Amino acid sequence: MRSVLQAEKGNEVIEDRDPQMAPGAPGRRSPTQRSKTLISGPSQASERRWRTILATFSVAAILVHIVVRYFLHFSGLAADASLFLILIFGGVPLVWELATKAVRGEFGSDLLAGISIVTAALEREYLVAAIVVLMLSGGAALEAFASRRASSVLNALAKRMPQIAHRKQANGMTDVKLDGLRVGDLAVIYPHEVCPADGIVVEGQGRMNEAYLTGEPFELDKTPGSTVISGALNGETALTVRVEKLSVDSRYARIMRVMEETQQRRPKMRRLGDQLGAWYTPLALGIAASAWLFSGESHRFLAVLVIATPCPLLIAIPVAVIGAISLSARRGIIVKNPAILEQIDSCRTAIFDKTGTLTYGQPSLTEIACNPGFEENAVLGLAASLERYSKHPLALAILEASKKEGLPLETATQISEPPGQGLTGLVSGVKVQITGRKHVEERSLVLPAYRAGLECLVFLDNQFAALLRFRDAPRRDGRTFVKHLSPRHNFDRILLVSGDRDEEARYLADEVGIREVFAGKSPEEKVQIVRDESLRQKTLFVGDGINDAPAMQAASVGVGFGQSSDIMAEAADAVVLESSLGKVDELIHIGRRMRRIALQSAIGGMALSILGMIAAALGFLPAIGGAIAQEAIDLVAVLNAVRVAMPFRNLRDF
Repeated sequence: MRSVLQAEKGNEVIEDRDPQMAPGAPGRRSPTQRSKTLISGPSQASERRWRTILATFSVAAILVHIVVRYFLHFSGLAADASLFLILIFGGVPLVWELATKAVRGEFGSDLLAGISIVTAALEREYLVAAIVVLMLSGGAALEAFASRRASSVLNALAKRMPQIAHRKQANGMTDVKLDGLRVGDLAVIYPHEVCPADGIVVEGQGRMNEAYLTGEPFELDKTPGSTVISGALNGETALTVRVEKLSVDSRYARIMRVMEETQQRRPKMRRLGDQLGAWYTPLALGIAASAWLFSGESHRFLAVLVIATPCPLLIAIPVAVIGAISLSARRGIIVKNPAILEQIDSCRTAIFDKTGTLTYGQPSLTEIACNPGFEENAVLGLAASLERYSKHPLALAILEASKKEGLPLETATQISEPPGQGLTGLVSGVKVQITGRKHVEERSLVLPAYRAGLECLVFLDNQFAALLRFRDAPRRDGRTFVKHLSPRHNFDRILLVSGDRDEEARYLADEVGIREVFAGKSPEEKVQIVRDESLRQKTLFVGDGINDAPAMQAASVGVGFGQSSDIMAEAADAVVLESSLGKVDELIHIGRRMRRIALQSAIGGMALSILGMIAAALGFLPAIGGAIAQEAIDLVAVLNAVRVAMPFRNLRDF
């Protein structure tokens, strides 16, 4: 039983599938180095920052031009100097970027804007060109504050790791770089420092916080023999640890590699504006080319393109997205990836983690079935004295039951908890072992009949003492939430993916009404399941711990519960601060409404633009008039998009 739950909560060993990271391979790098490598070079955040500056500069340059030309009555180079600066430092990079995308076959909604800039410059309509630069950079500036960097998860992971370790030698203490630690070295971890490597405590007693990995708010007691994991935060006392793994082989580093691989393989979402621009751009170019061909006047080509510039796509849609982000925040939902607001309502497969997502993640001890000759309180006291050193999710339930009975806790020694093998140690001279059924099958013991639920076996001096049963209650609204997903939100499939054993996973699935169950899965296996499902149709993954982070990255939309893990919160596209399935439903409704209003603004604005294009093609609308008309269309589209931020009824429908 314990091995299954360890897989659920993060104590399994994640297989390293990166050939460059294989033992003995050249060029192996630490987790921090790999993260720095991934995030080096121009980032998305830098690009958005540049576009924000460009939008501000464009507004200033256009205002300067208007003042110099129409109020100071200058003309020629003096009047157009500020516009030239915009075109050189803003227009040229934008056009080059769009041209590069076009060569790669990426034709987005902003391609028309790039063509308009070039055409306006050739026609010496510099004010028109500057206005288009403003339009093009404005949408990116509006959405900049809400977008996240693709490398944010790895940054969050890398920031936890120390840069140096304190190696203990016969002649004293030496500070070495993290990569300088070797297996067998003794490392001293000072109070409040982060553990630099996986190892075993050989000297000192204290506590460590490993919540970043397990997702559970545990501070674990550490004594000689206790295992420690890289990234854990030390408590008030210094500990001496014998290093068991190199930094590149630690559990922490392996999770980072899974995260990196998942980020790199995640398919890029096609944004709503690009989908609409795919047919709008050829239409506008066709009208503009026809106007030039039949009239023989090149300025008509420019006039059509200027009013065709898809600002309802470039500005109105980001405004709608920002409104949805604002409304979500007021409802306790933090949207970290704005693109998912356009995608969540079109997800057709829902995938749920079990513990802490469909359950409360707080198992309680419900029964102690003692073997003849053993007393409940004696067994419970010894078990709790050992479990105080464990990170296992059932440990807290045993400790809580012991506390209710007022049982004193004794000091344990010779503690051992190999992944998947259970927990052993000496308590007051008694050998205590806590494990699951599958690890004692060869002993031919007569055990109590299995019942659905969580359980573990307690052995005292190799004698079977008791079976402890637990229950992690399903969320009260779990069944009604799951039941409403298909009829209300058009989900075709609903999956439960868990590291727990098959019987327990299926018991919960029956309780909440899920038919498809994948049990006993490691985080890496969860990722593969999500990837396979995402190839068929868009997926929504809901989880609550760091072990769910790679799966969240692999899904079309990843939603994280609570604030138990910074890494999970960074990996999720949206974080529900209150662990509630109702908040997930609210997010789906907010995304659905945002998409509907964004489509209204975009399609309505494009329809008005098409009318303007026809007028420009017939010679009734010059280029500068087209730019002014386009701004009026933008205003209407944006005002409609602002409605997304307003609260509305029926945020939940179950």
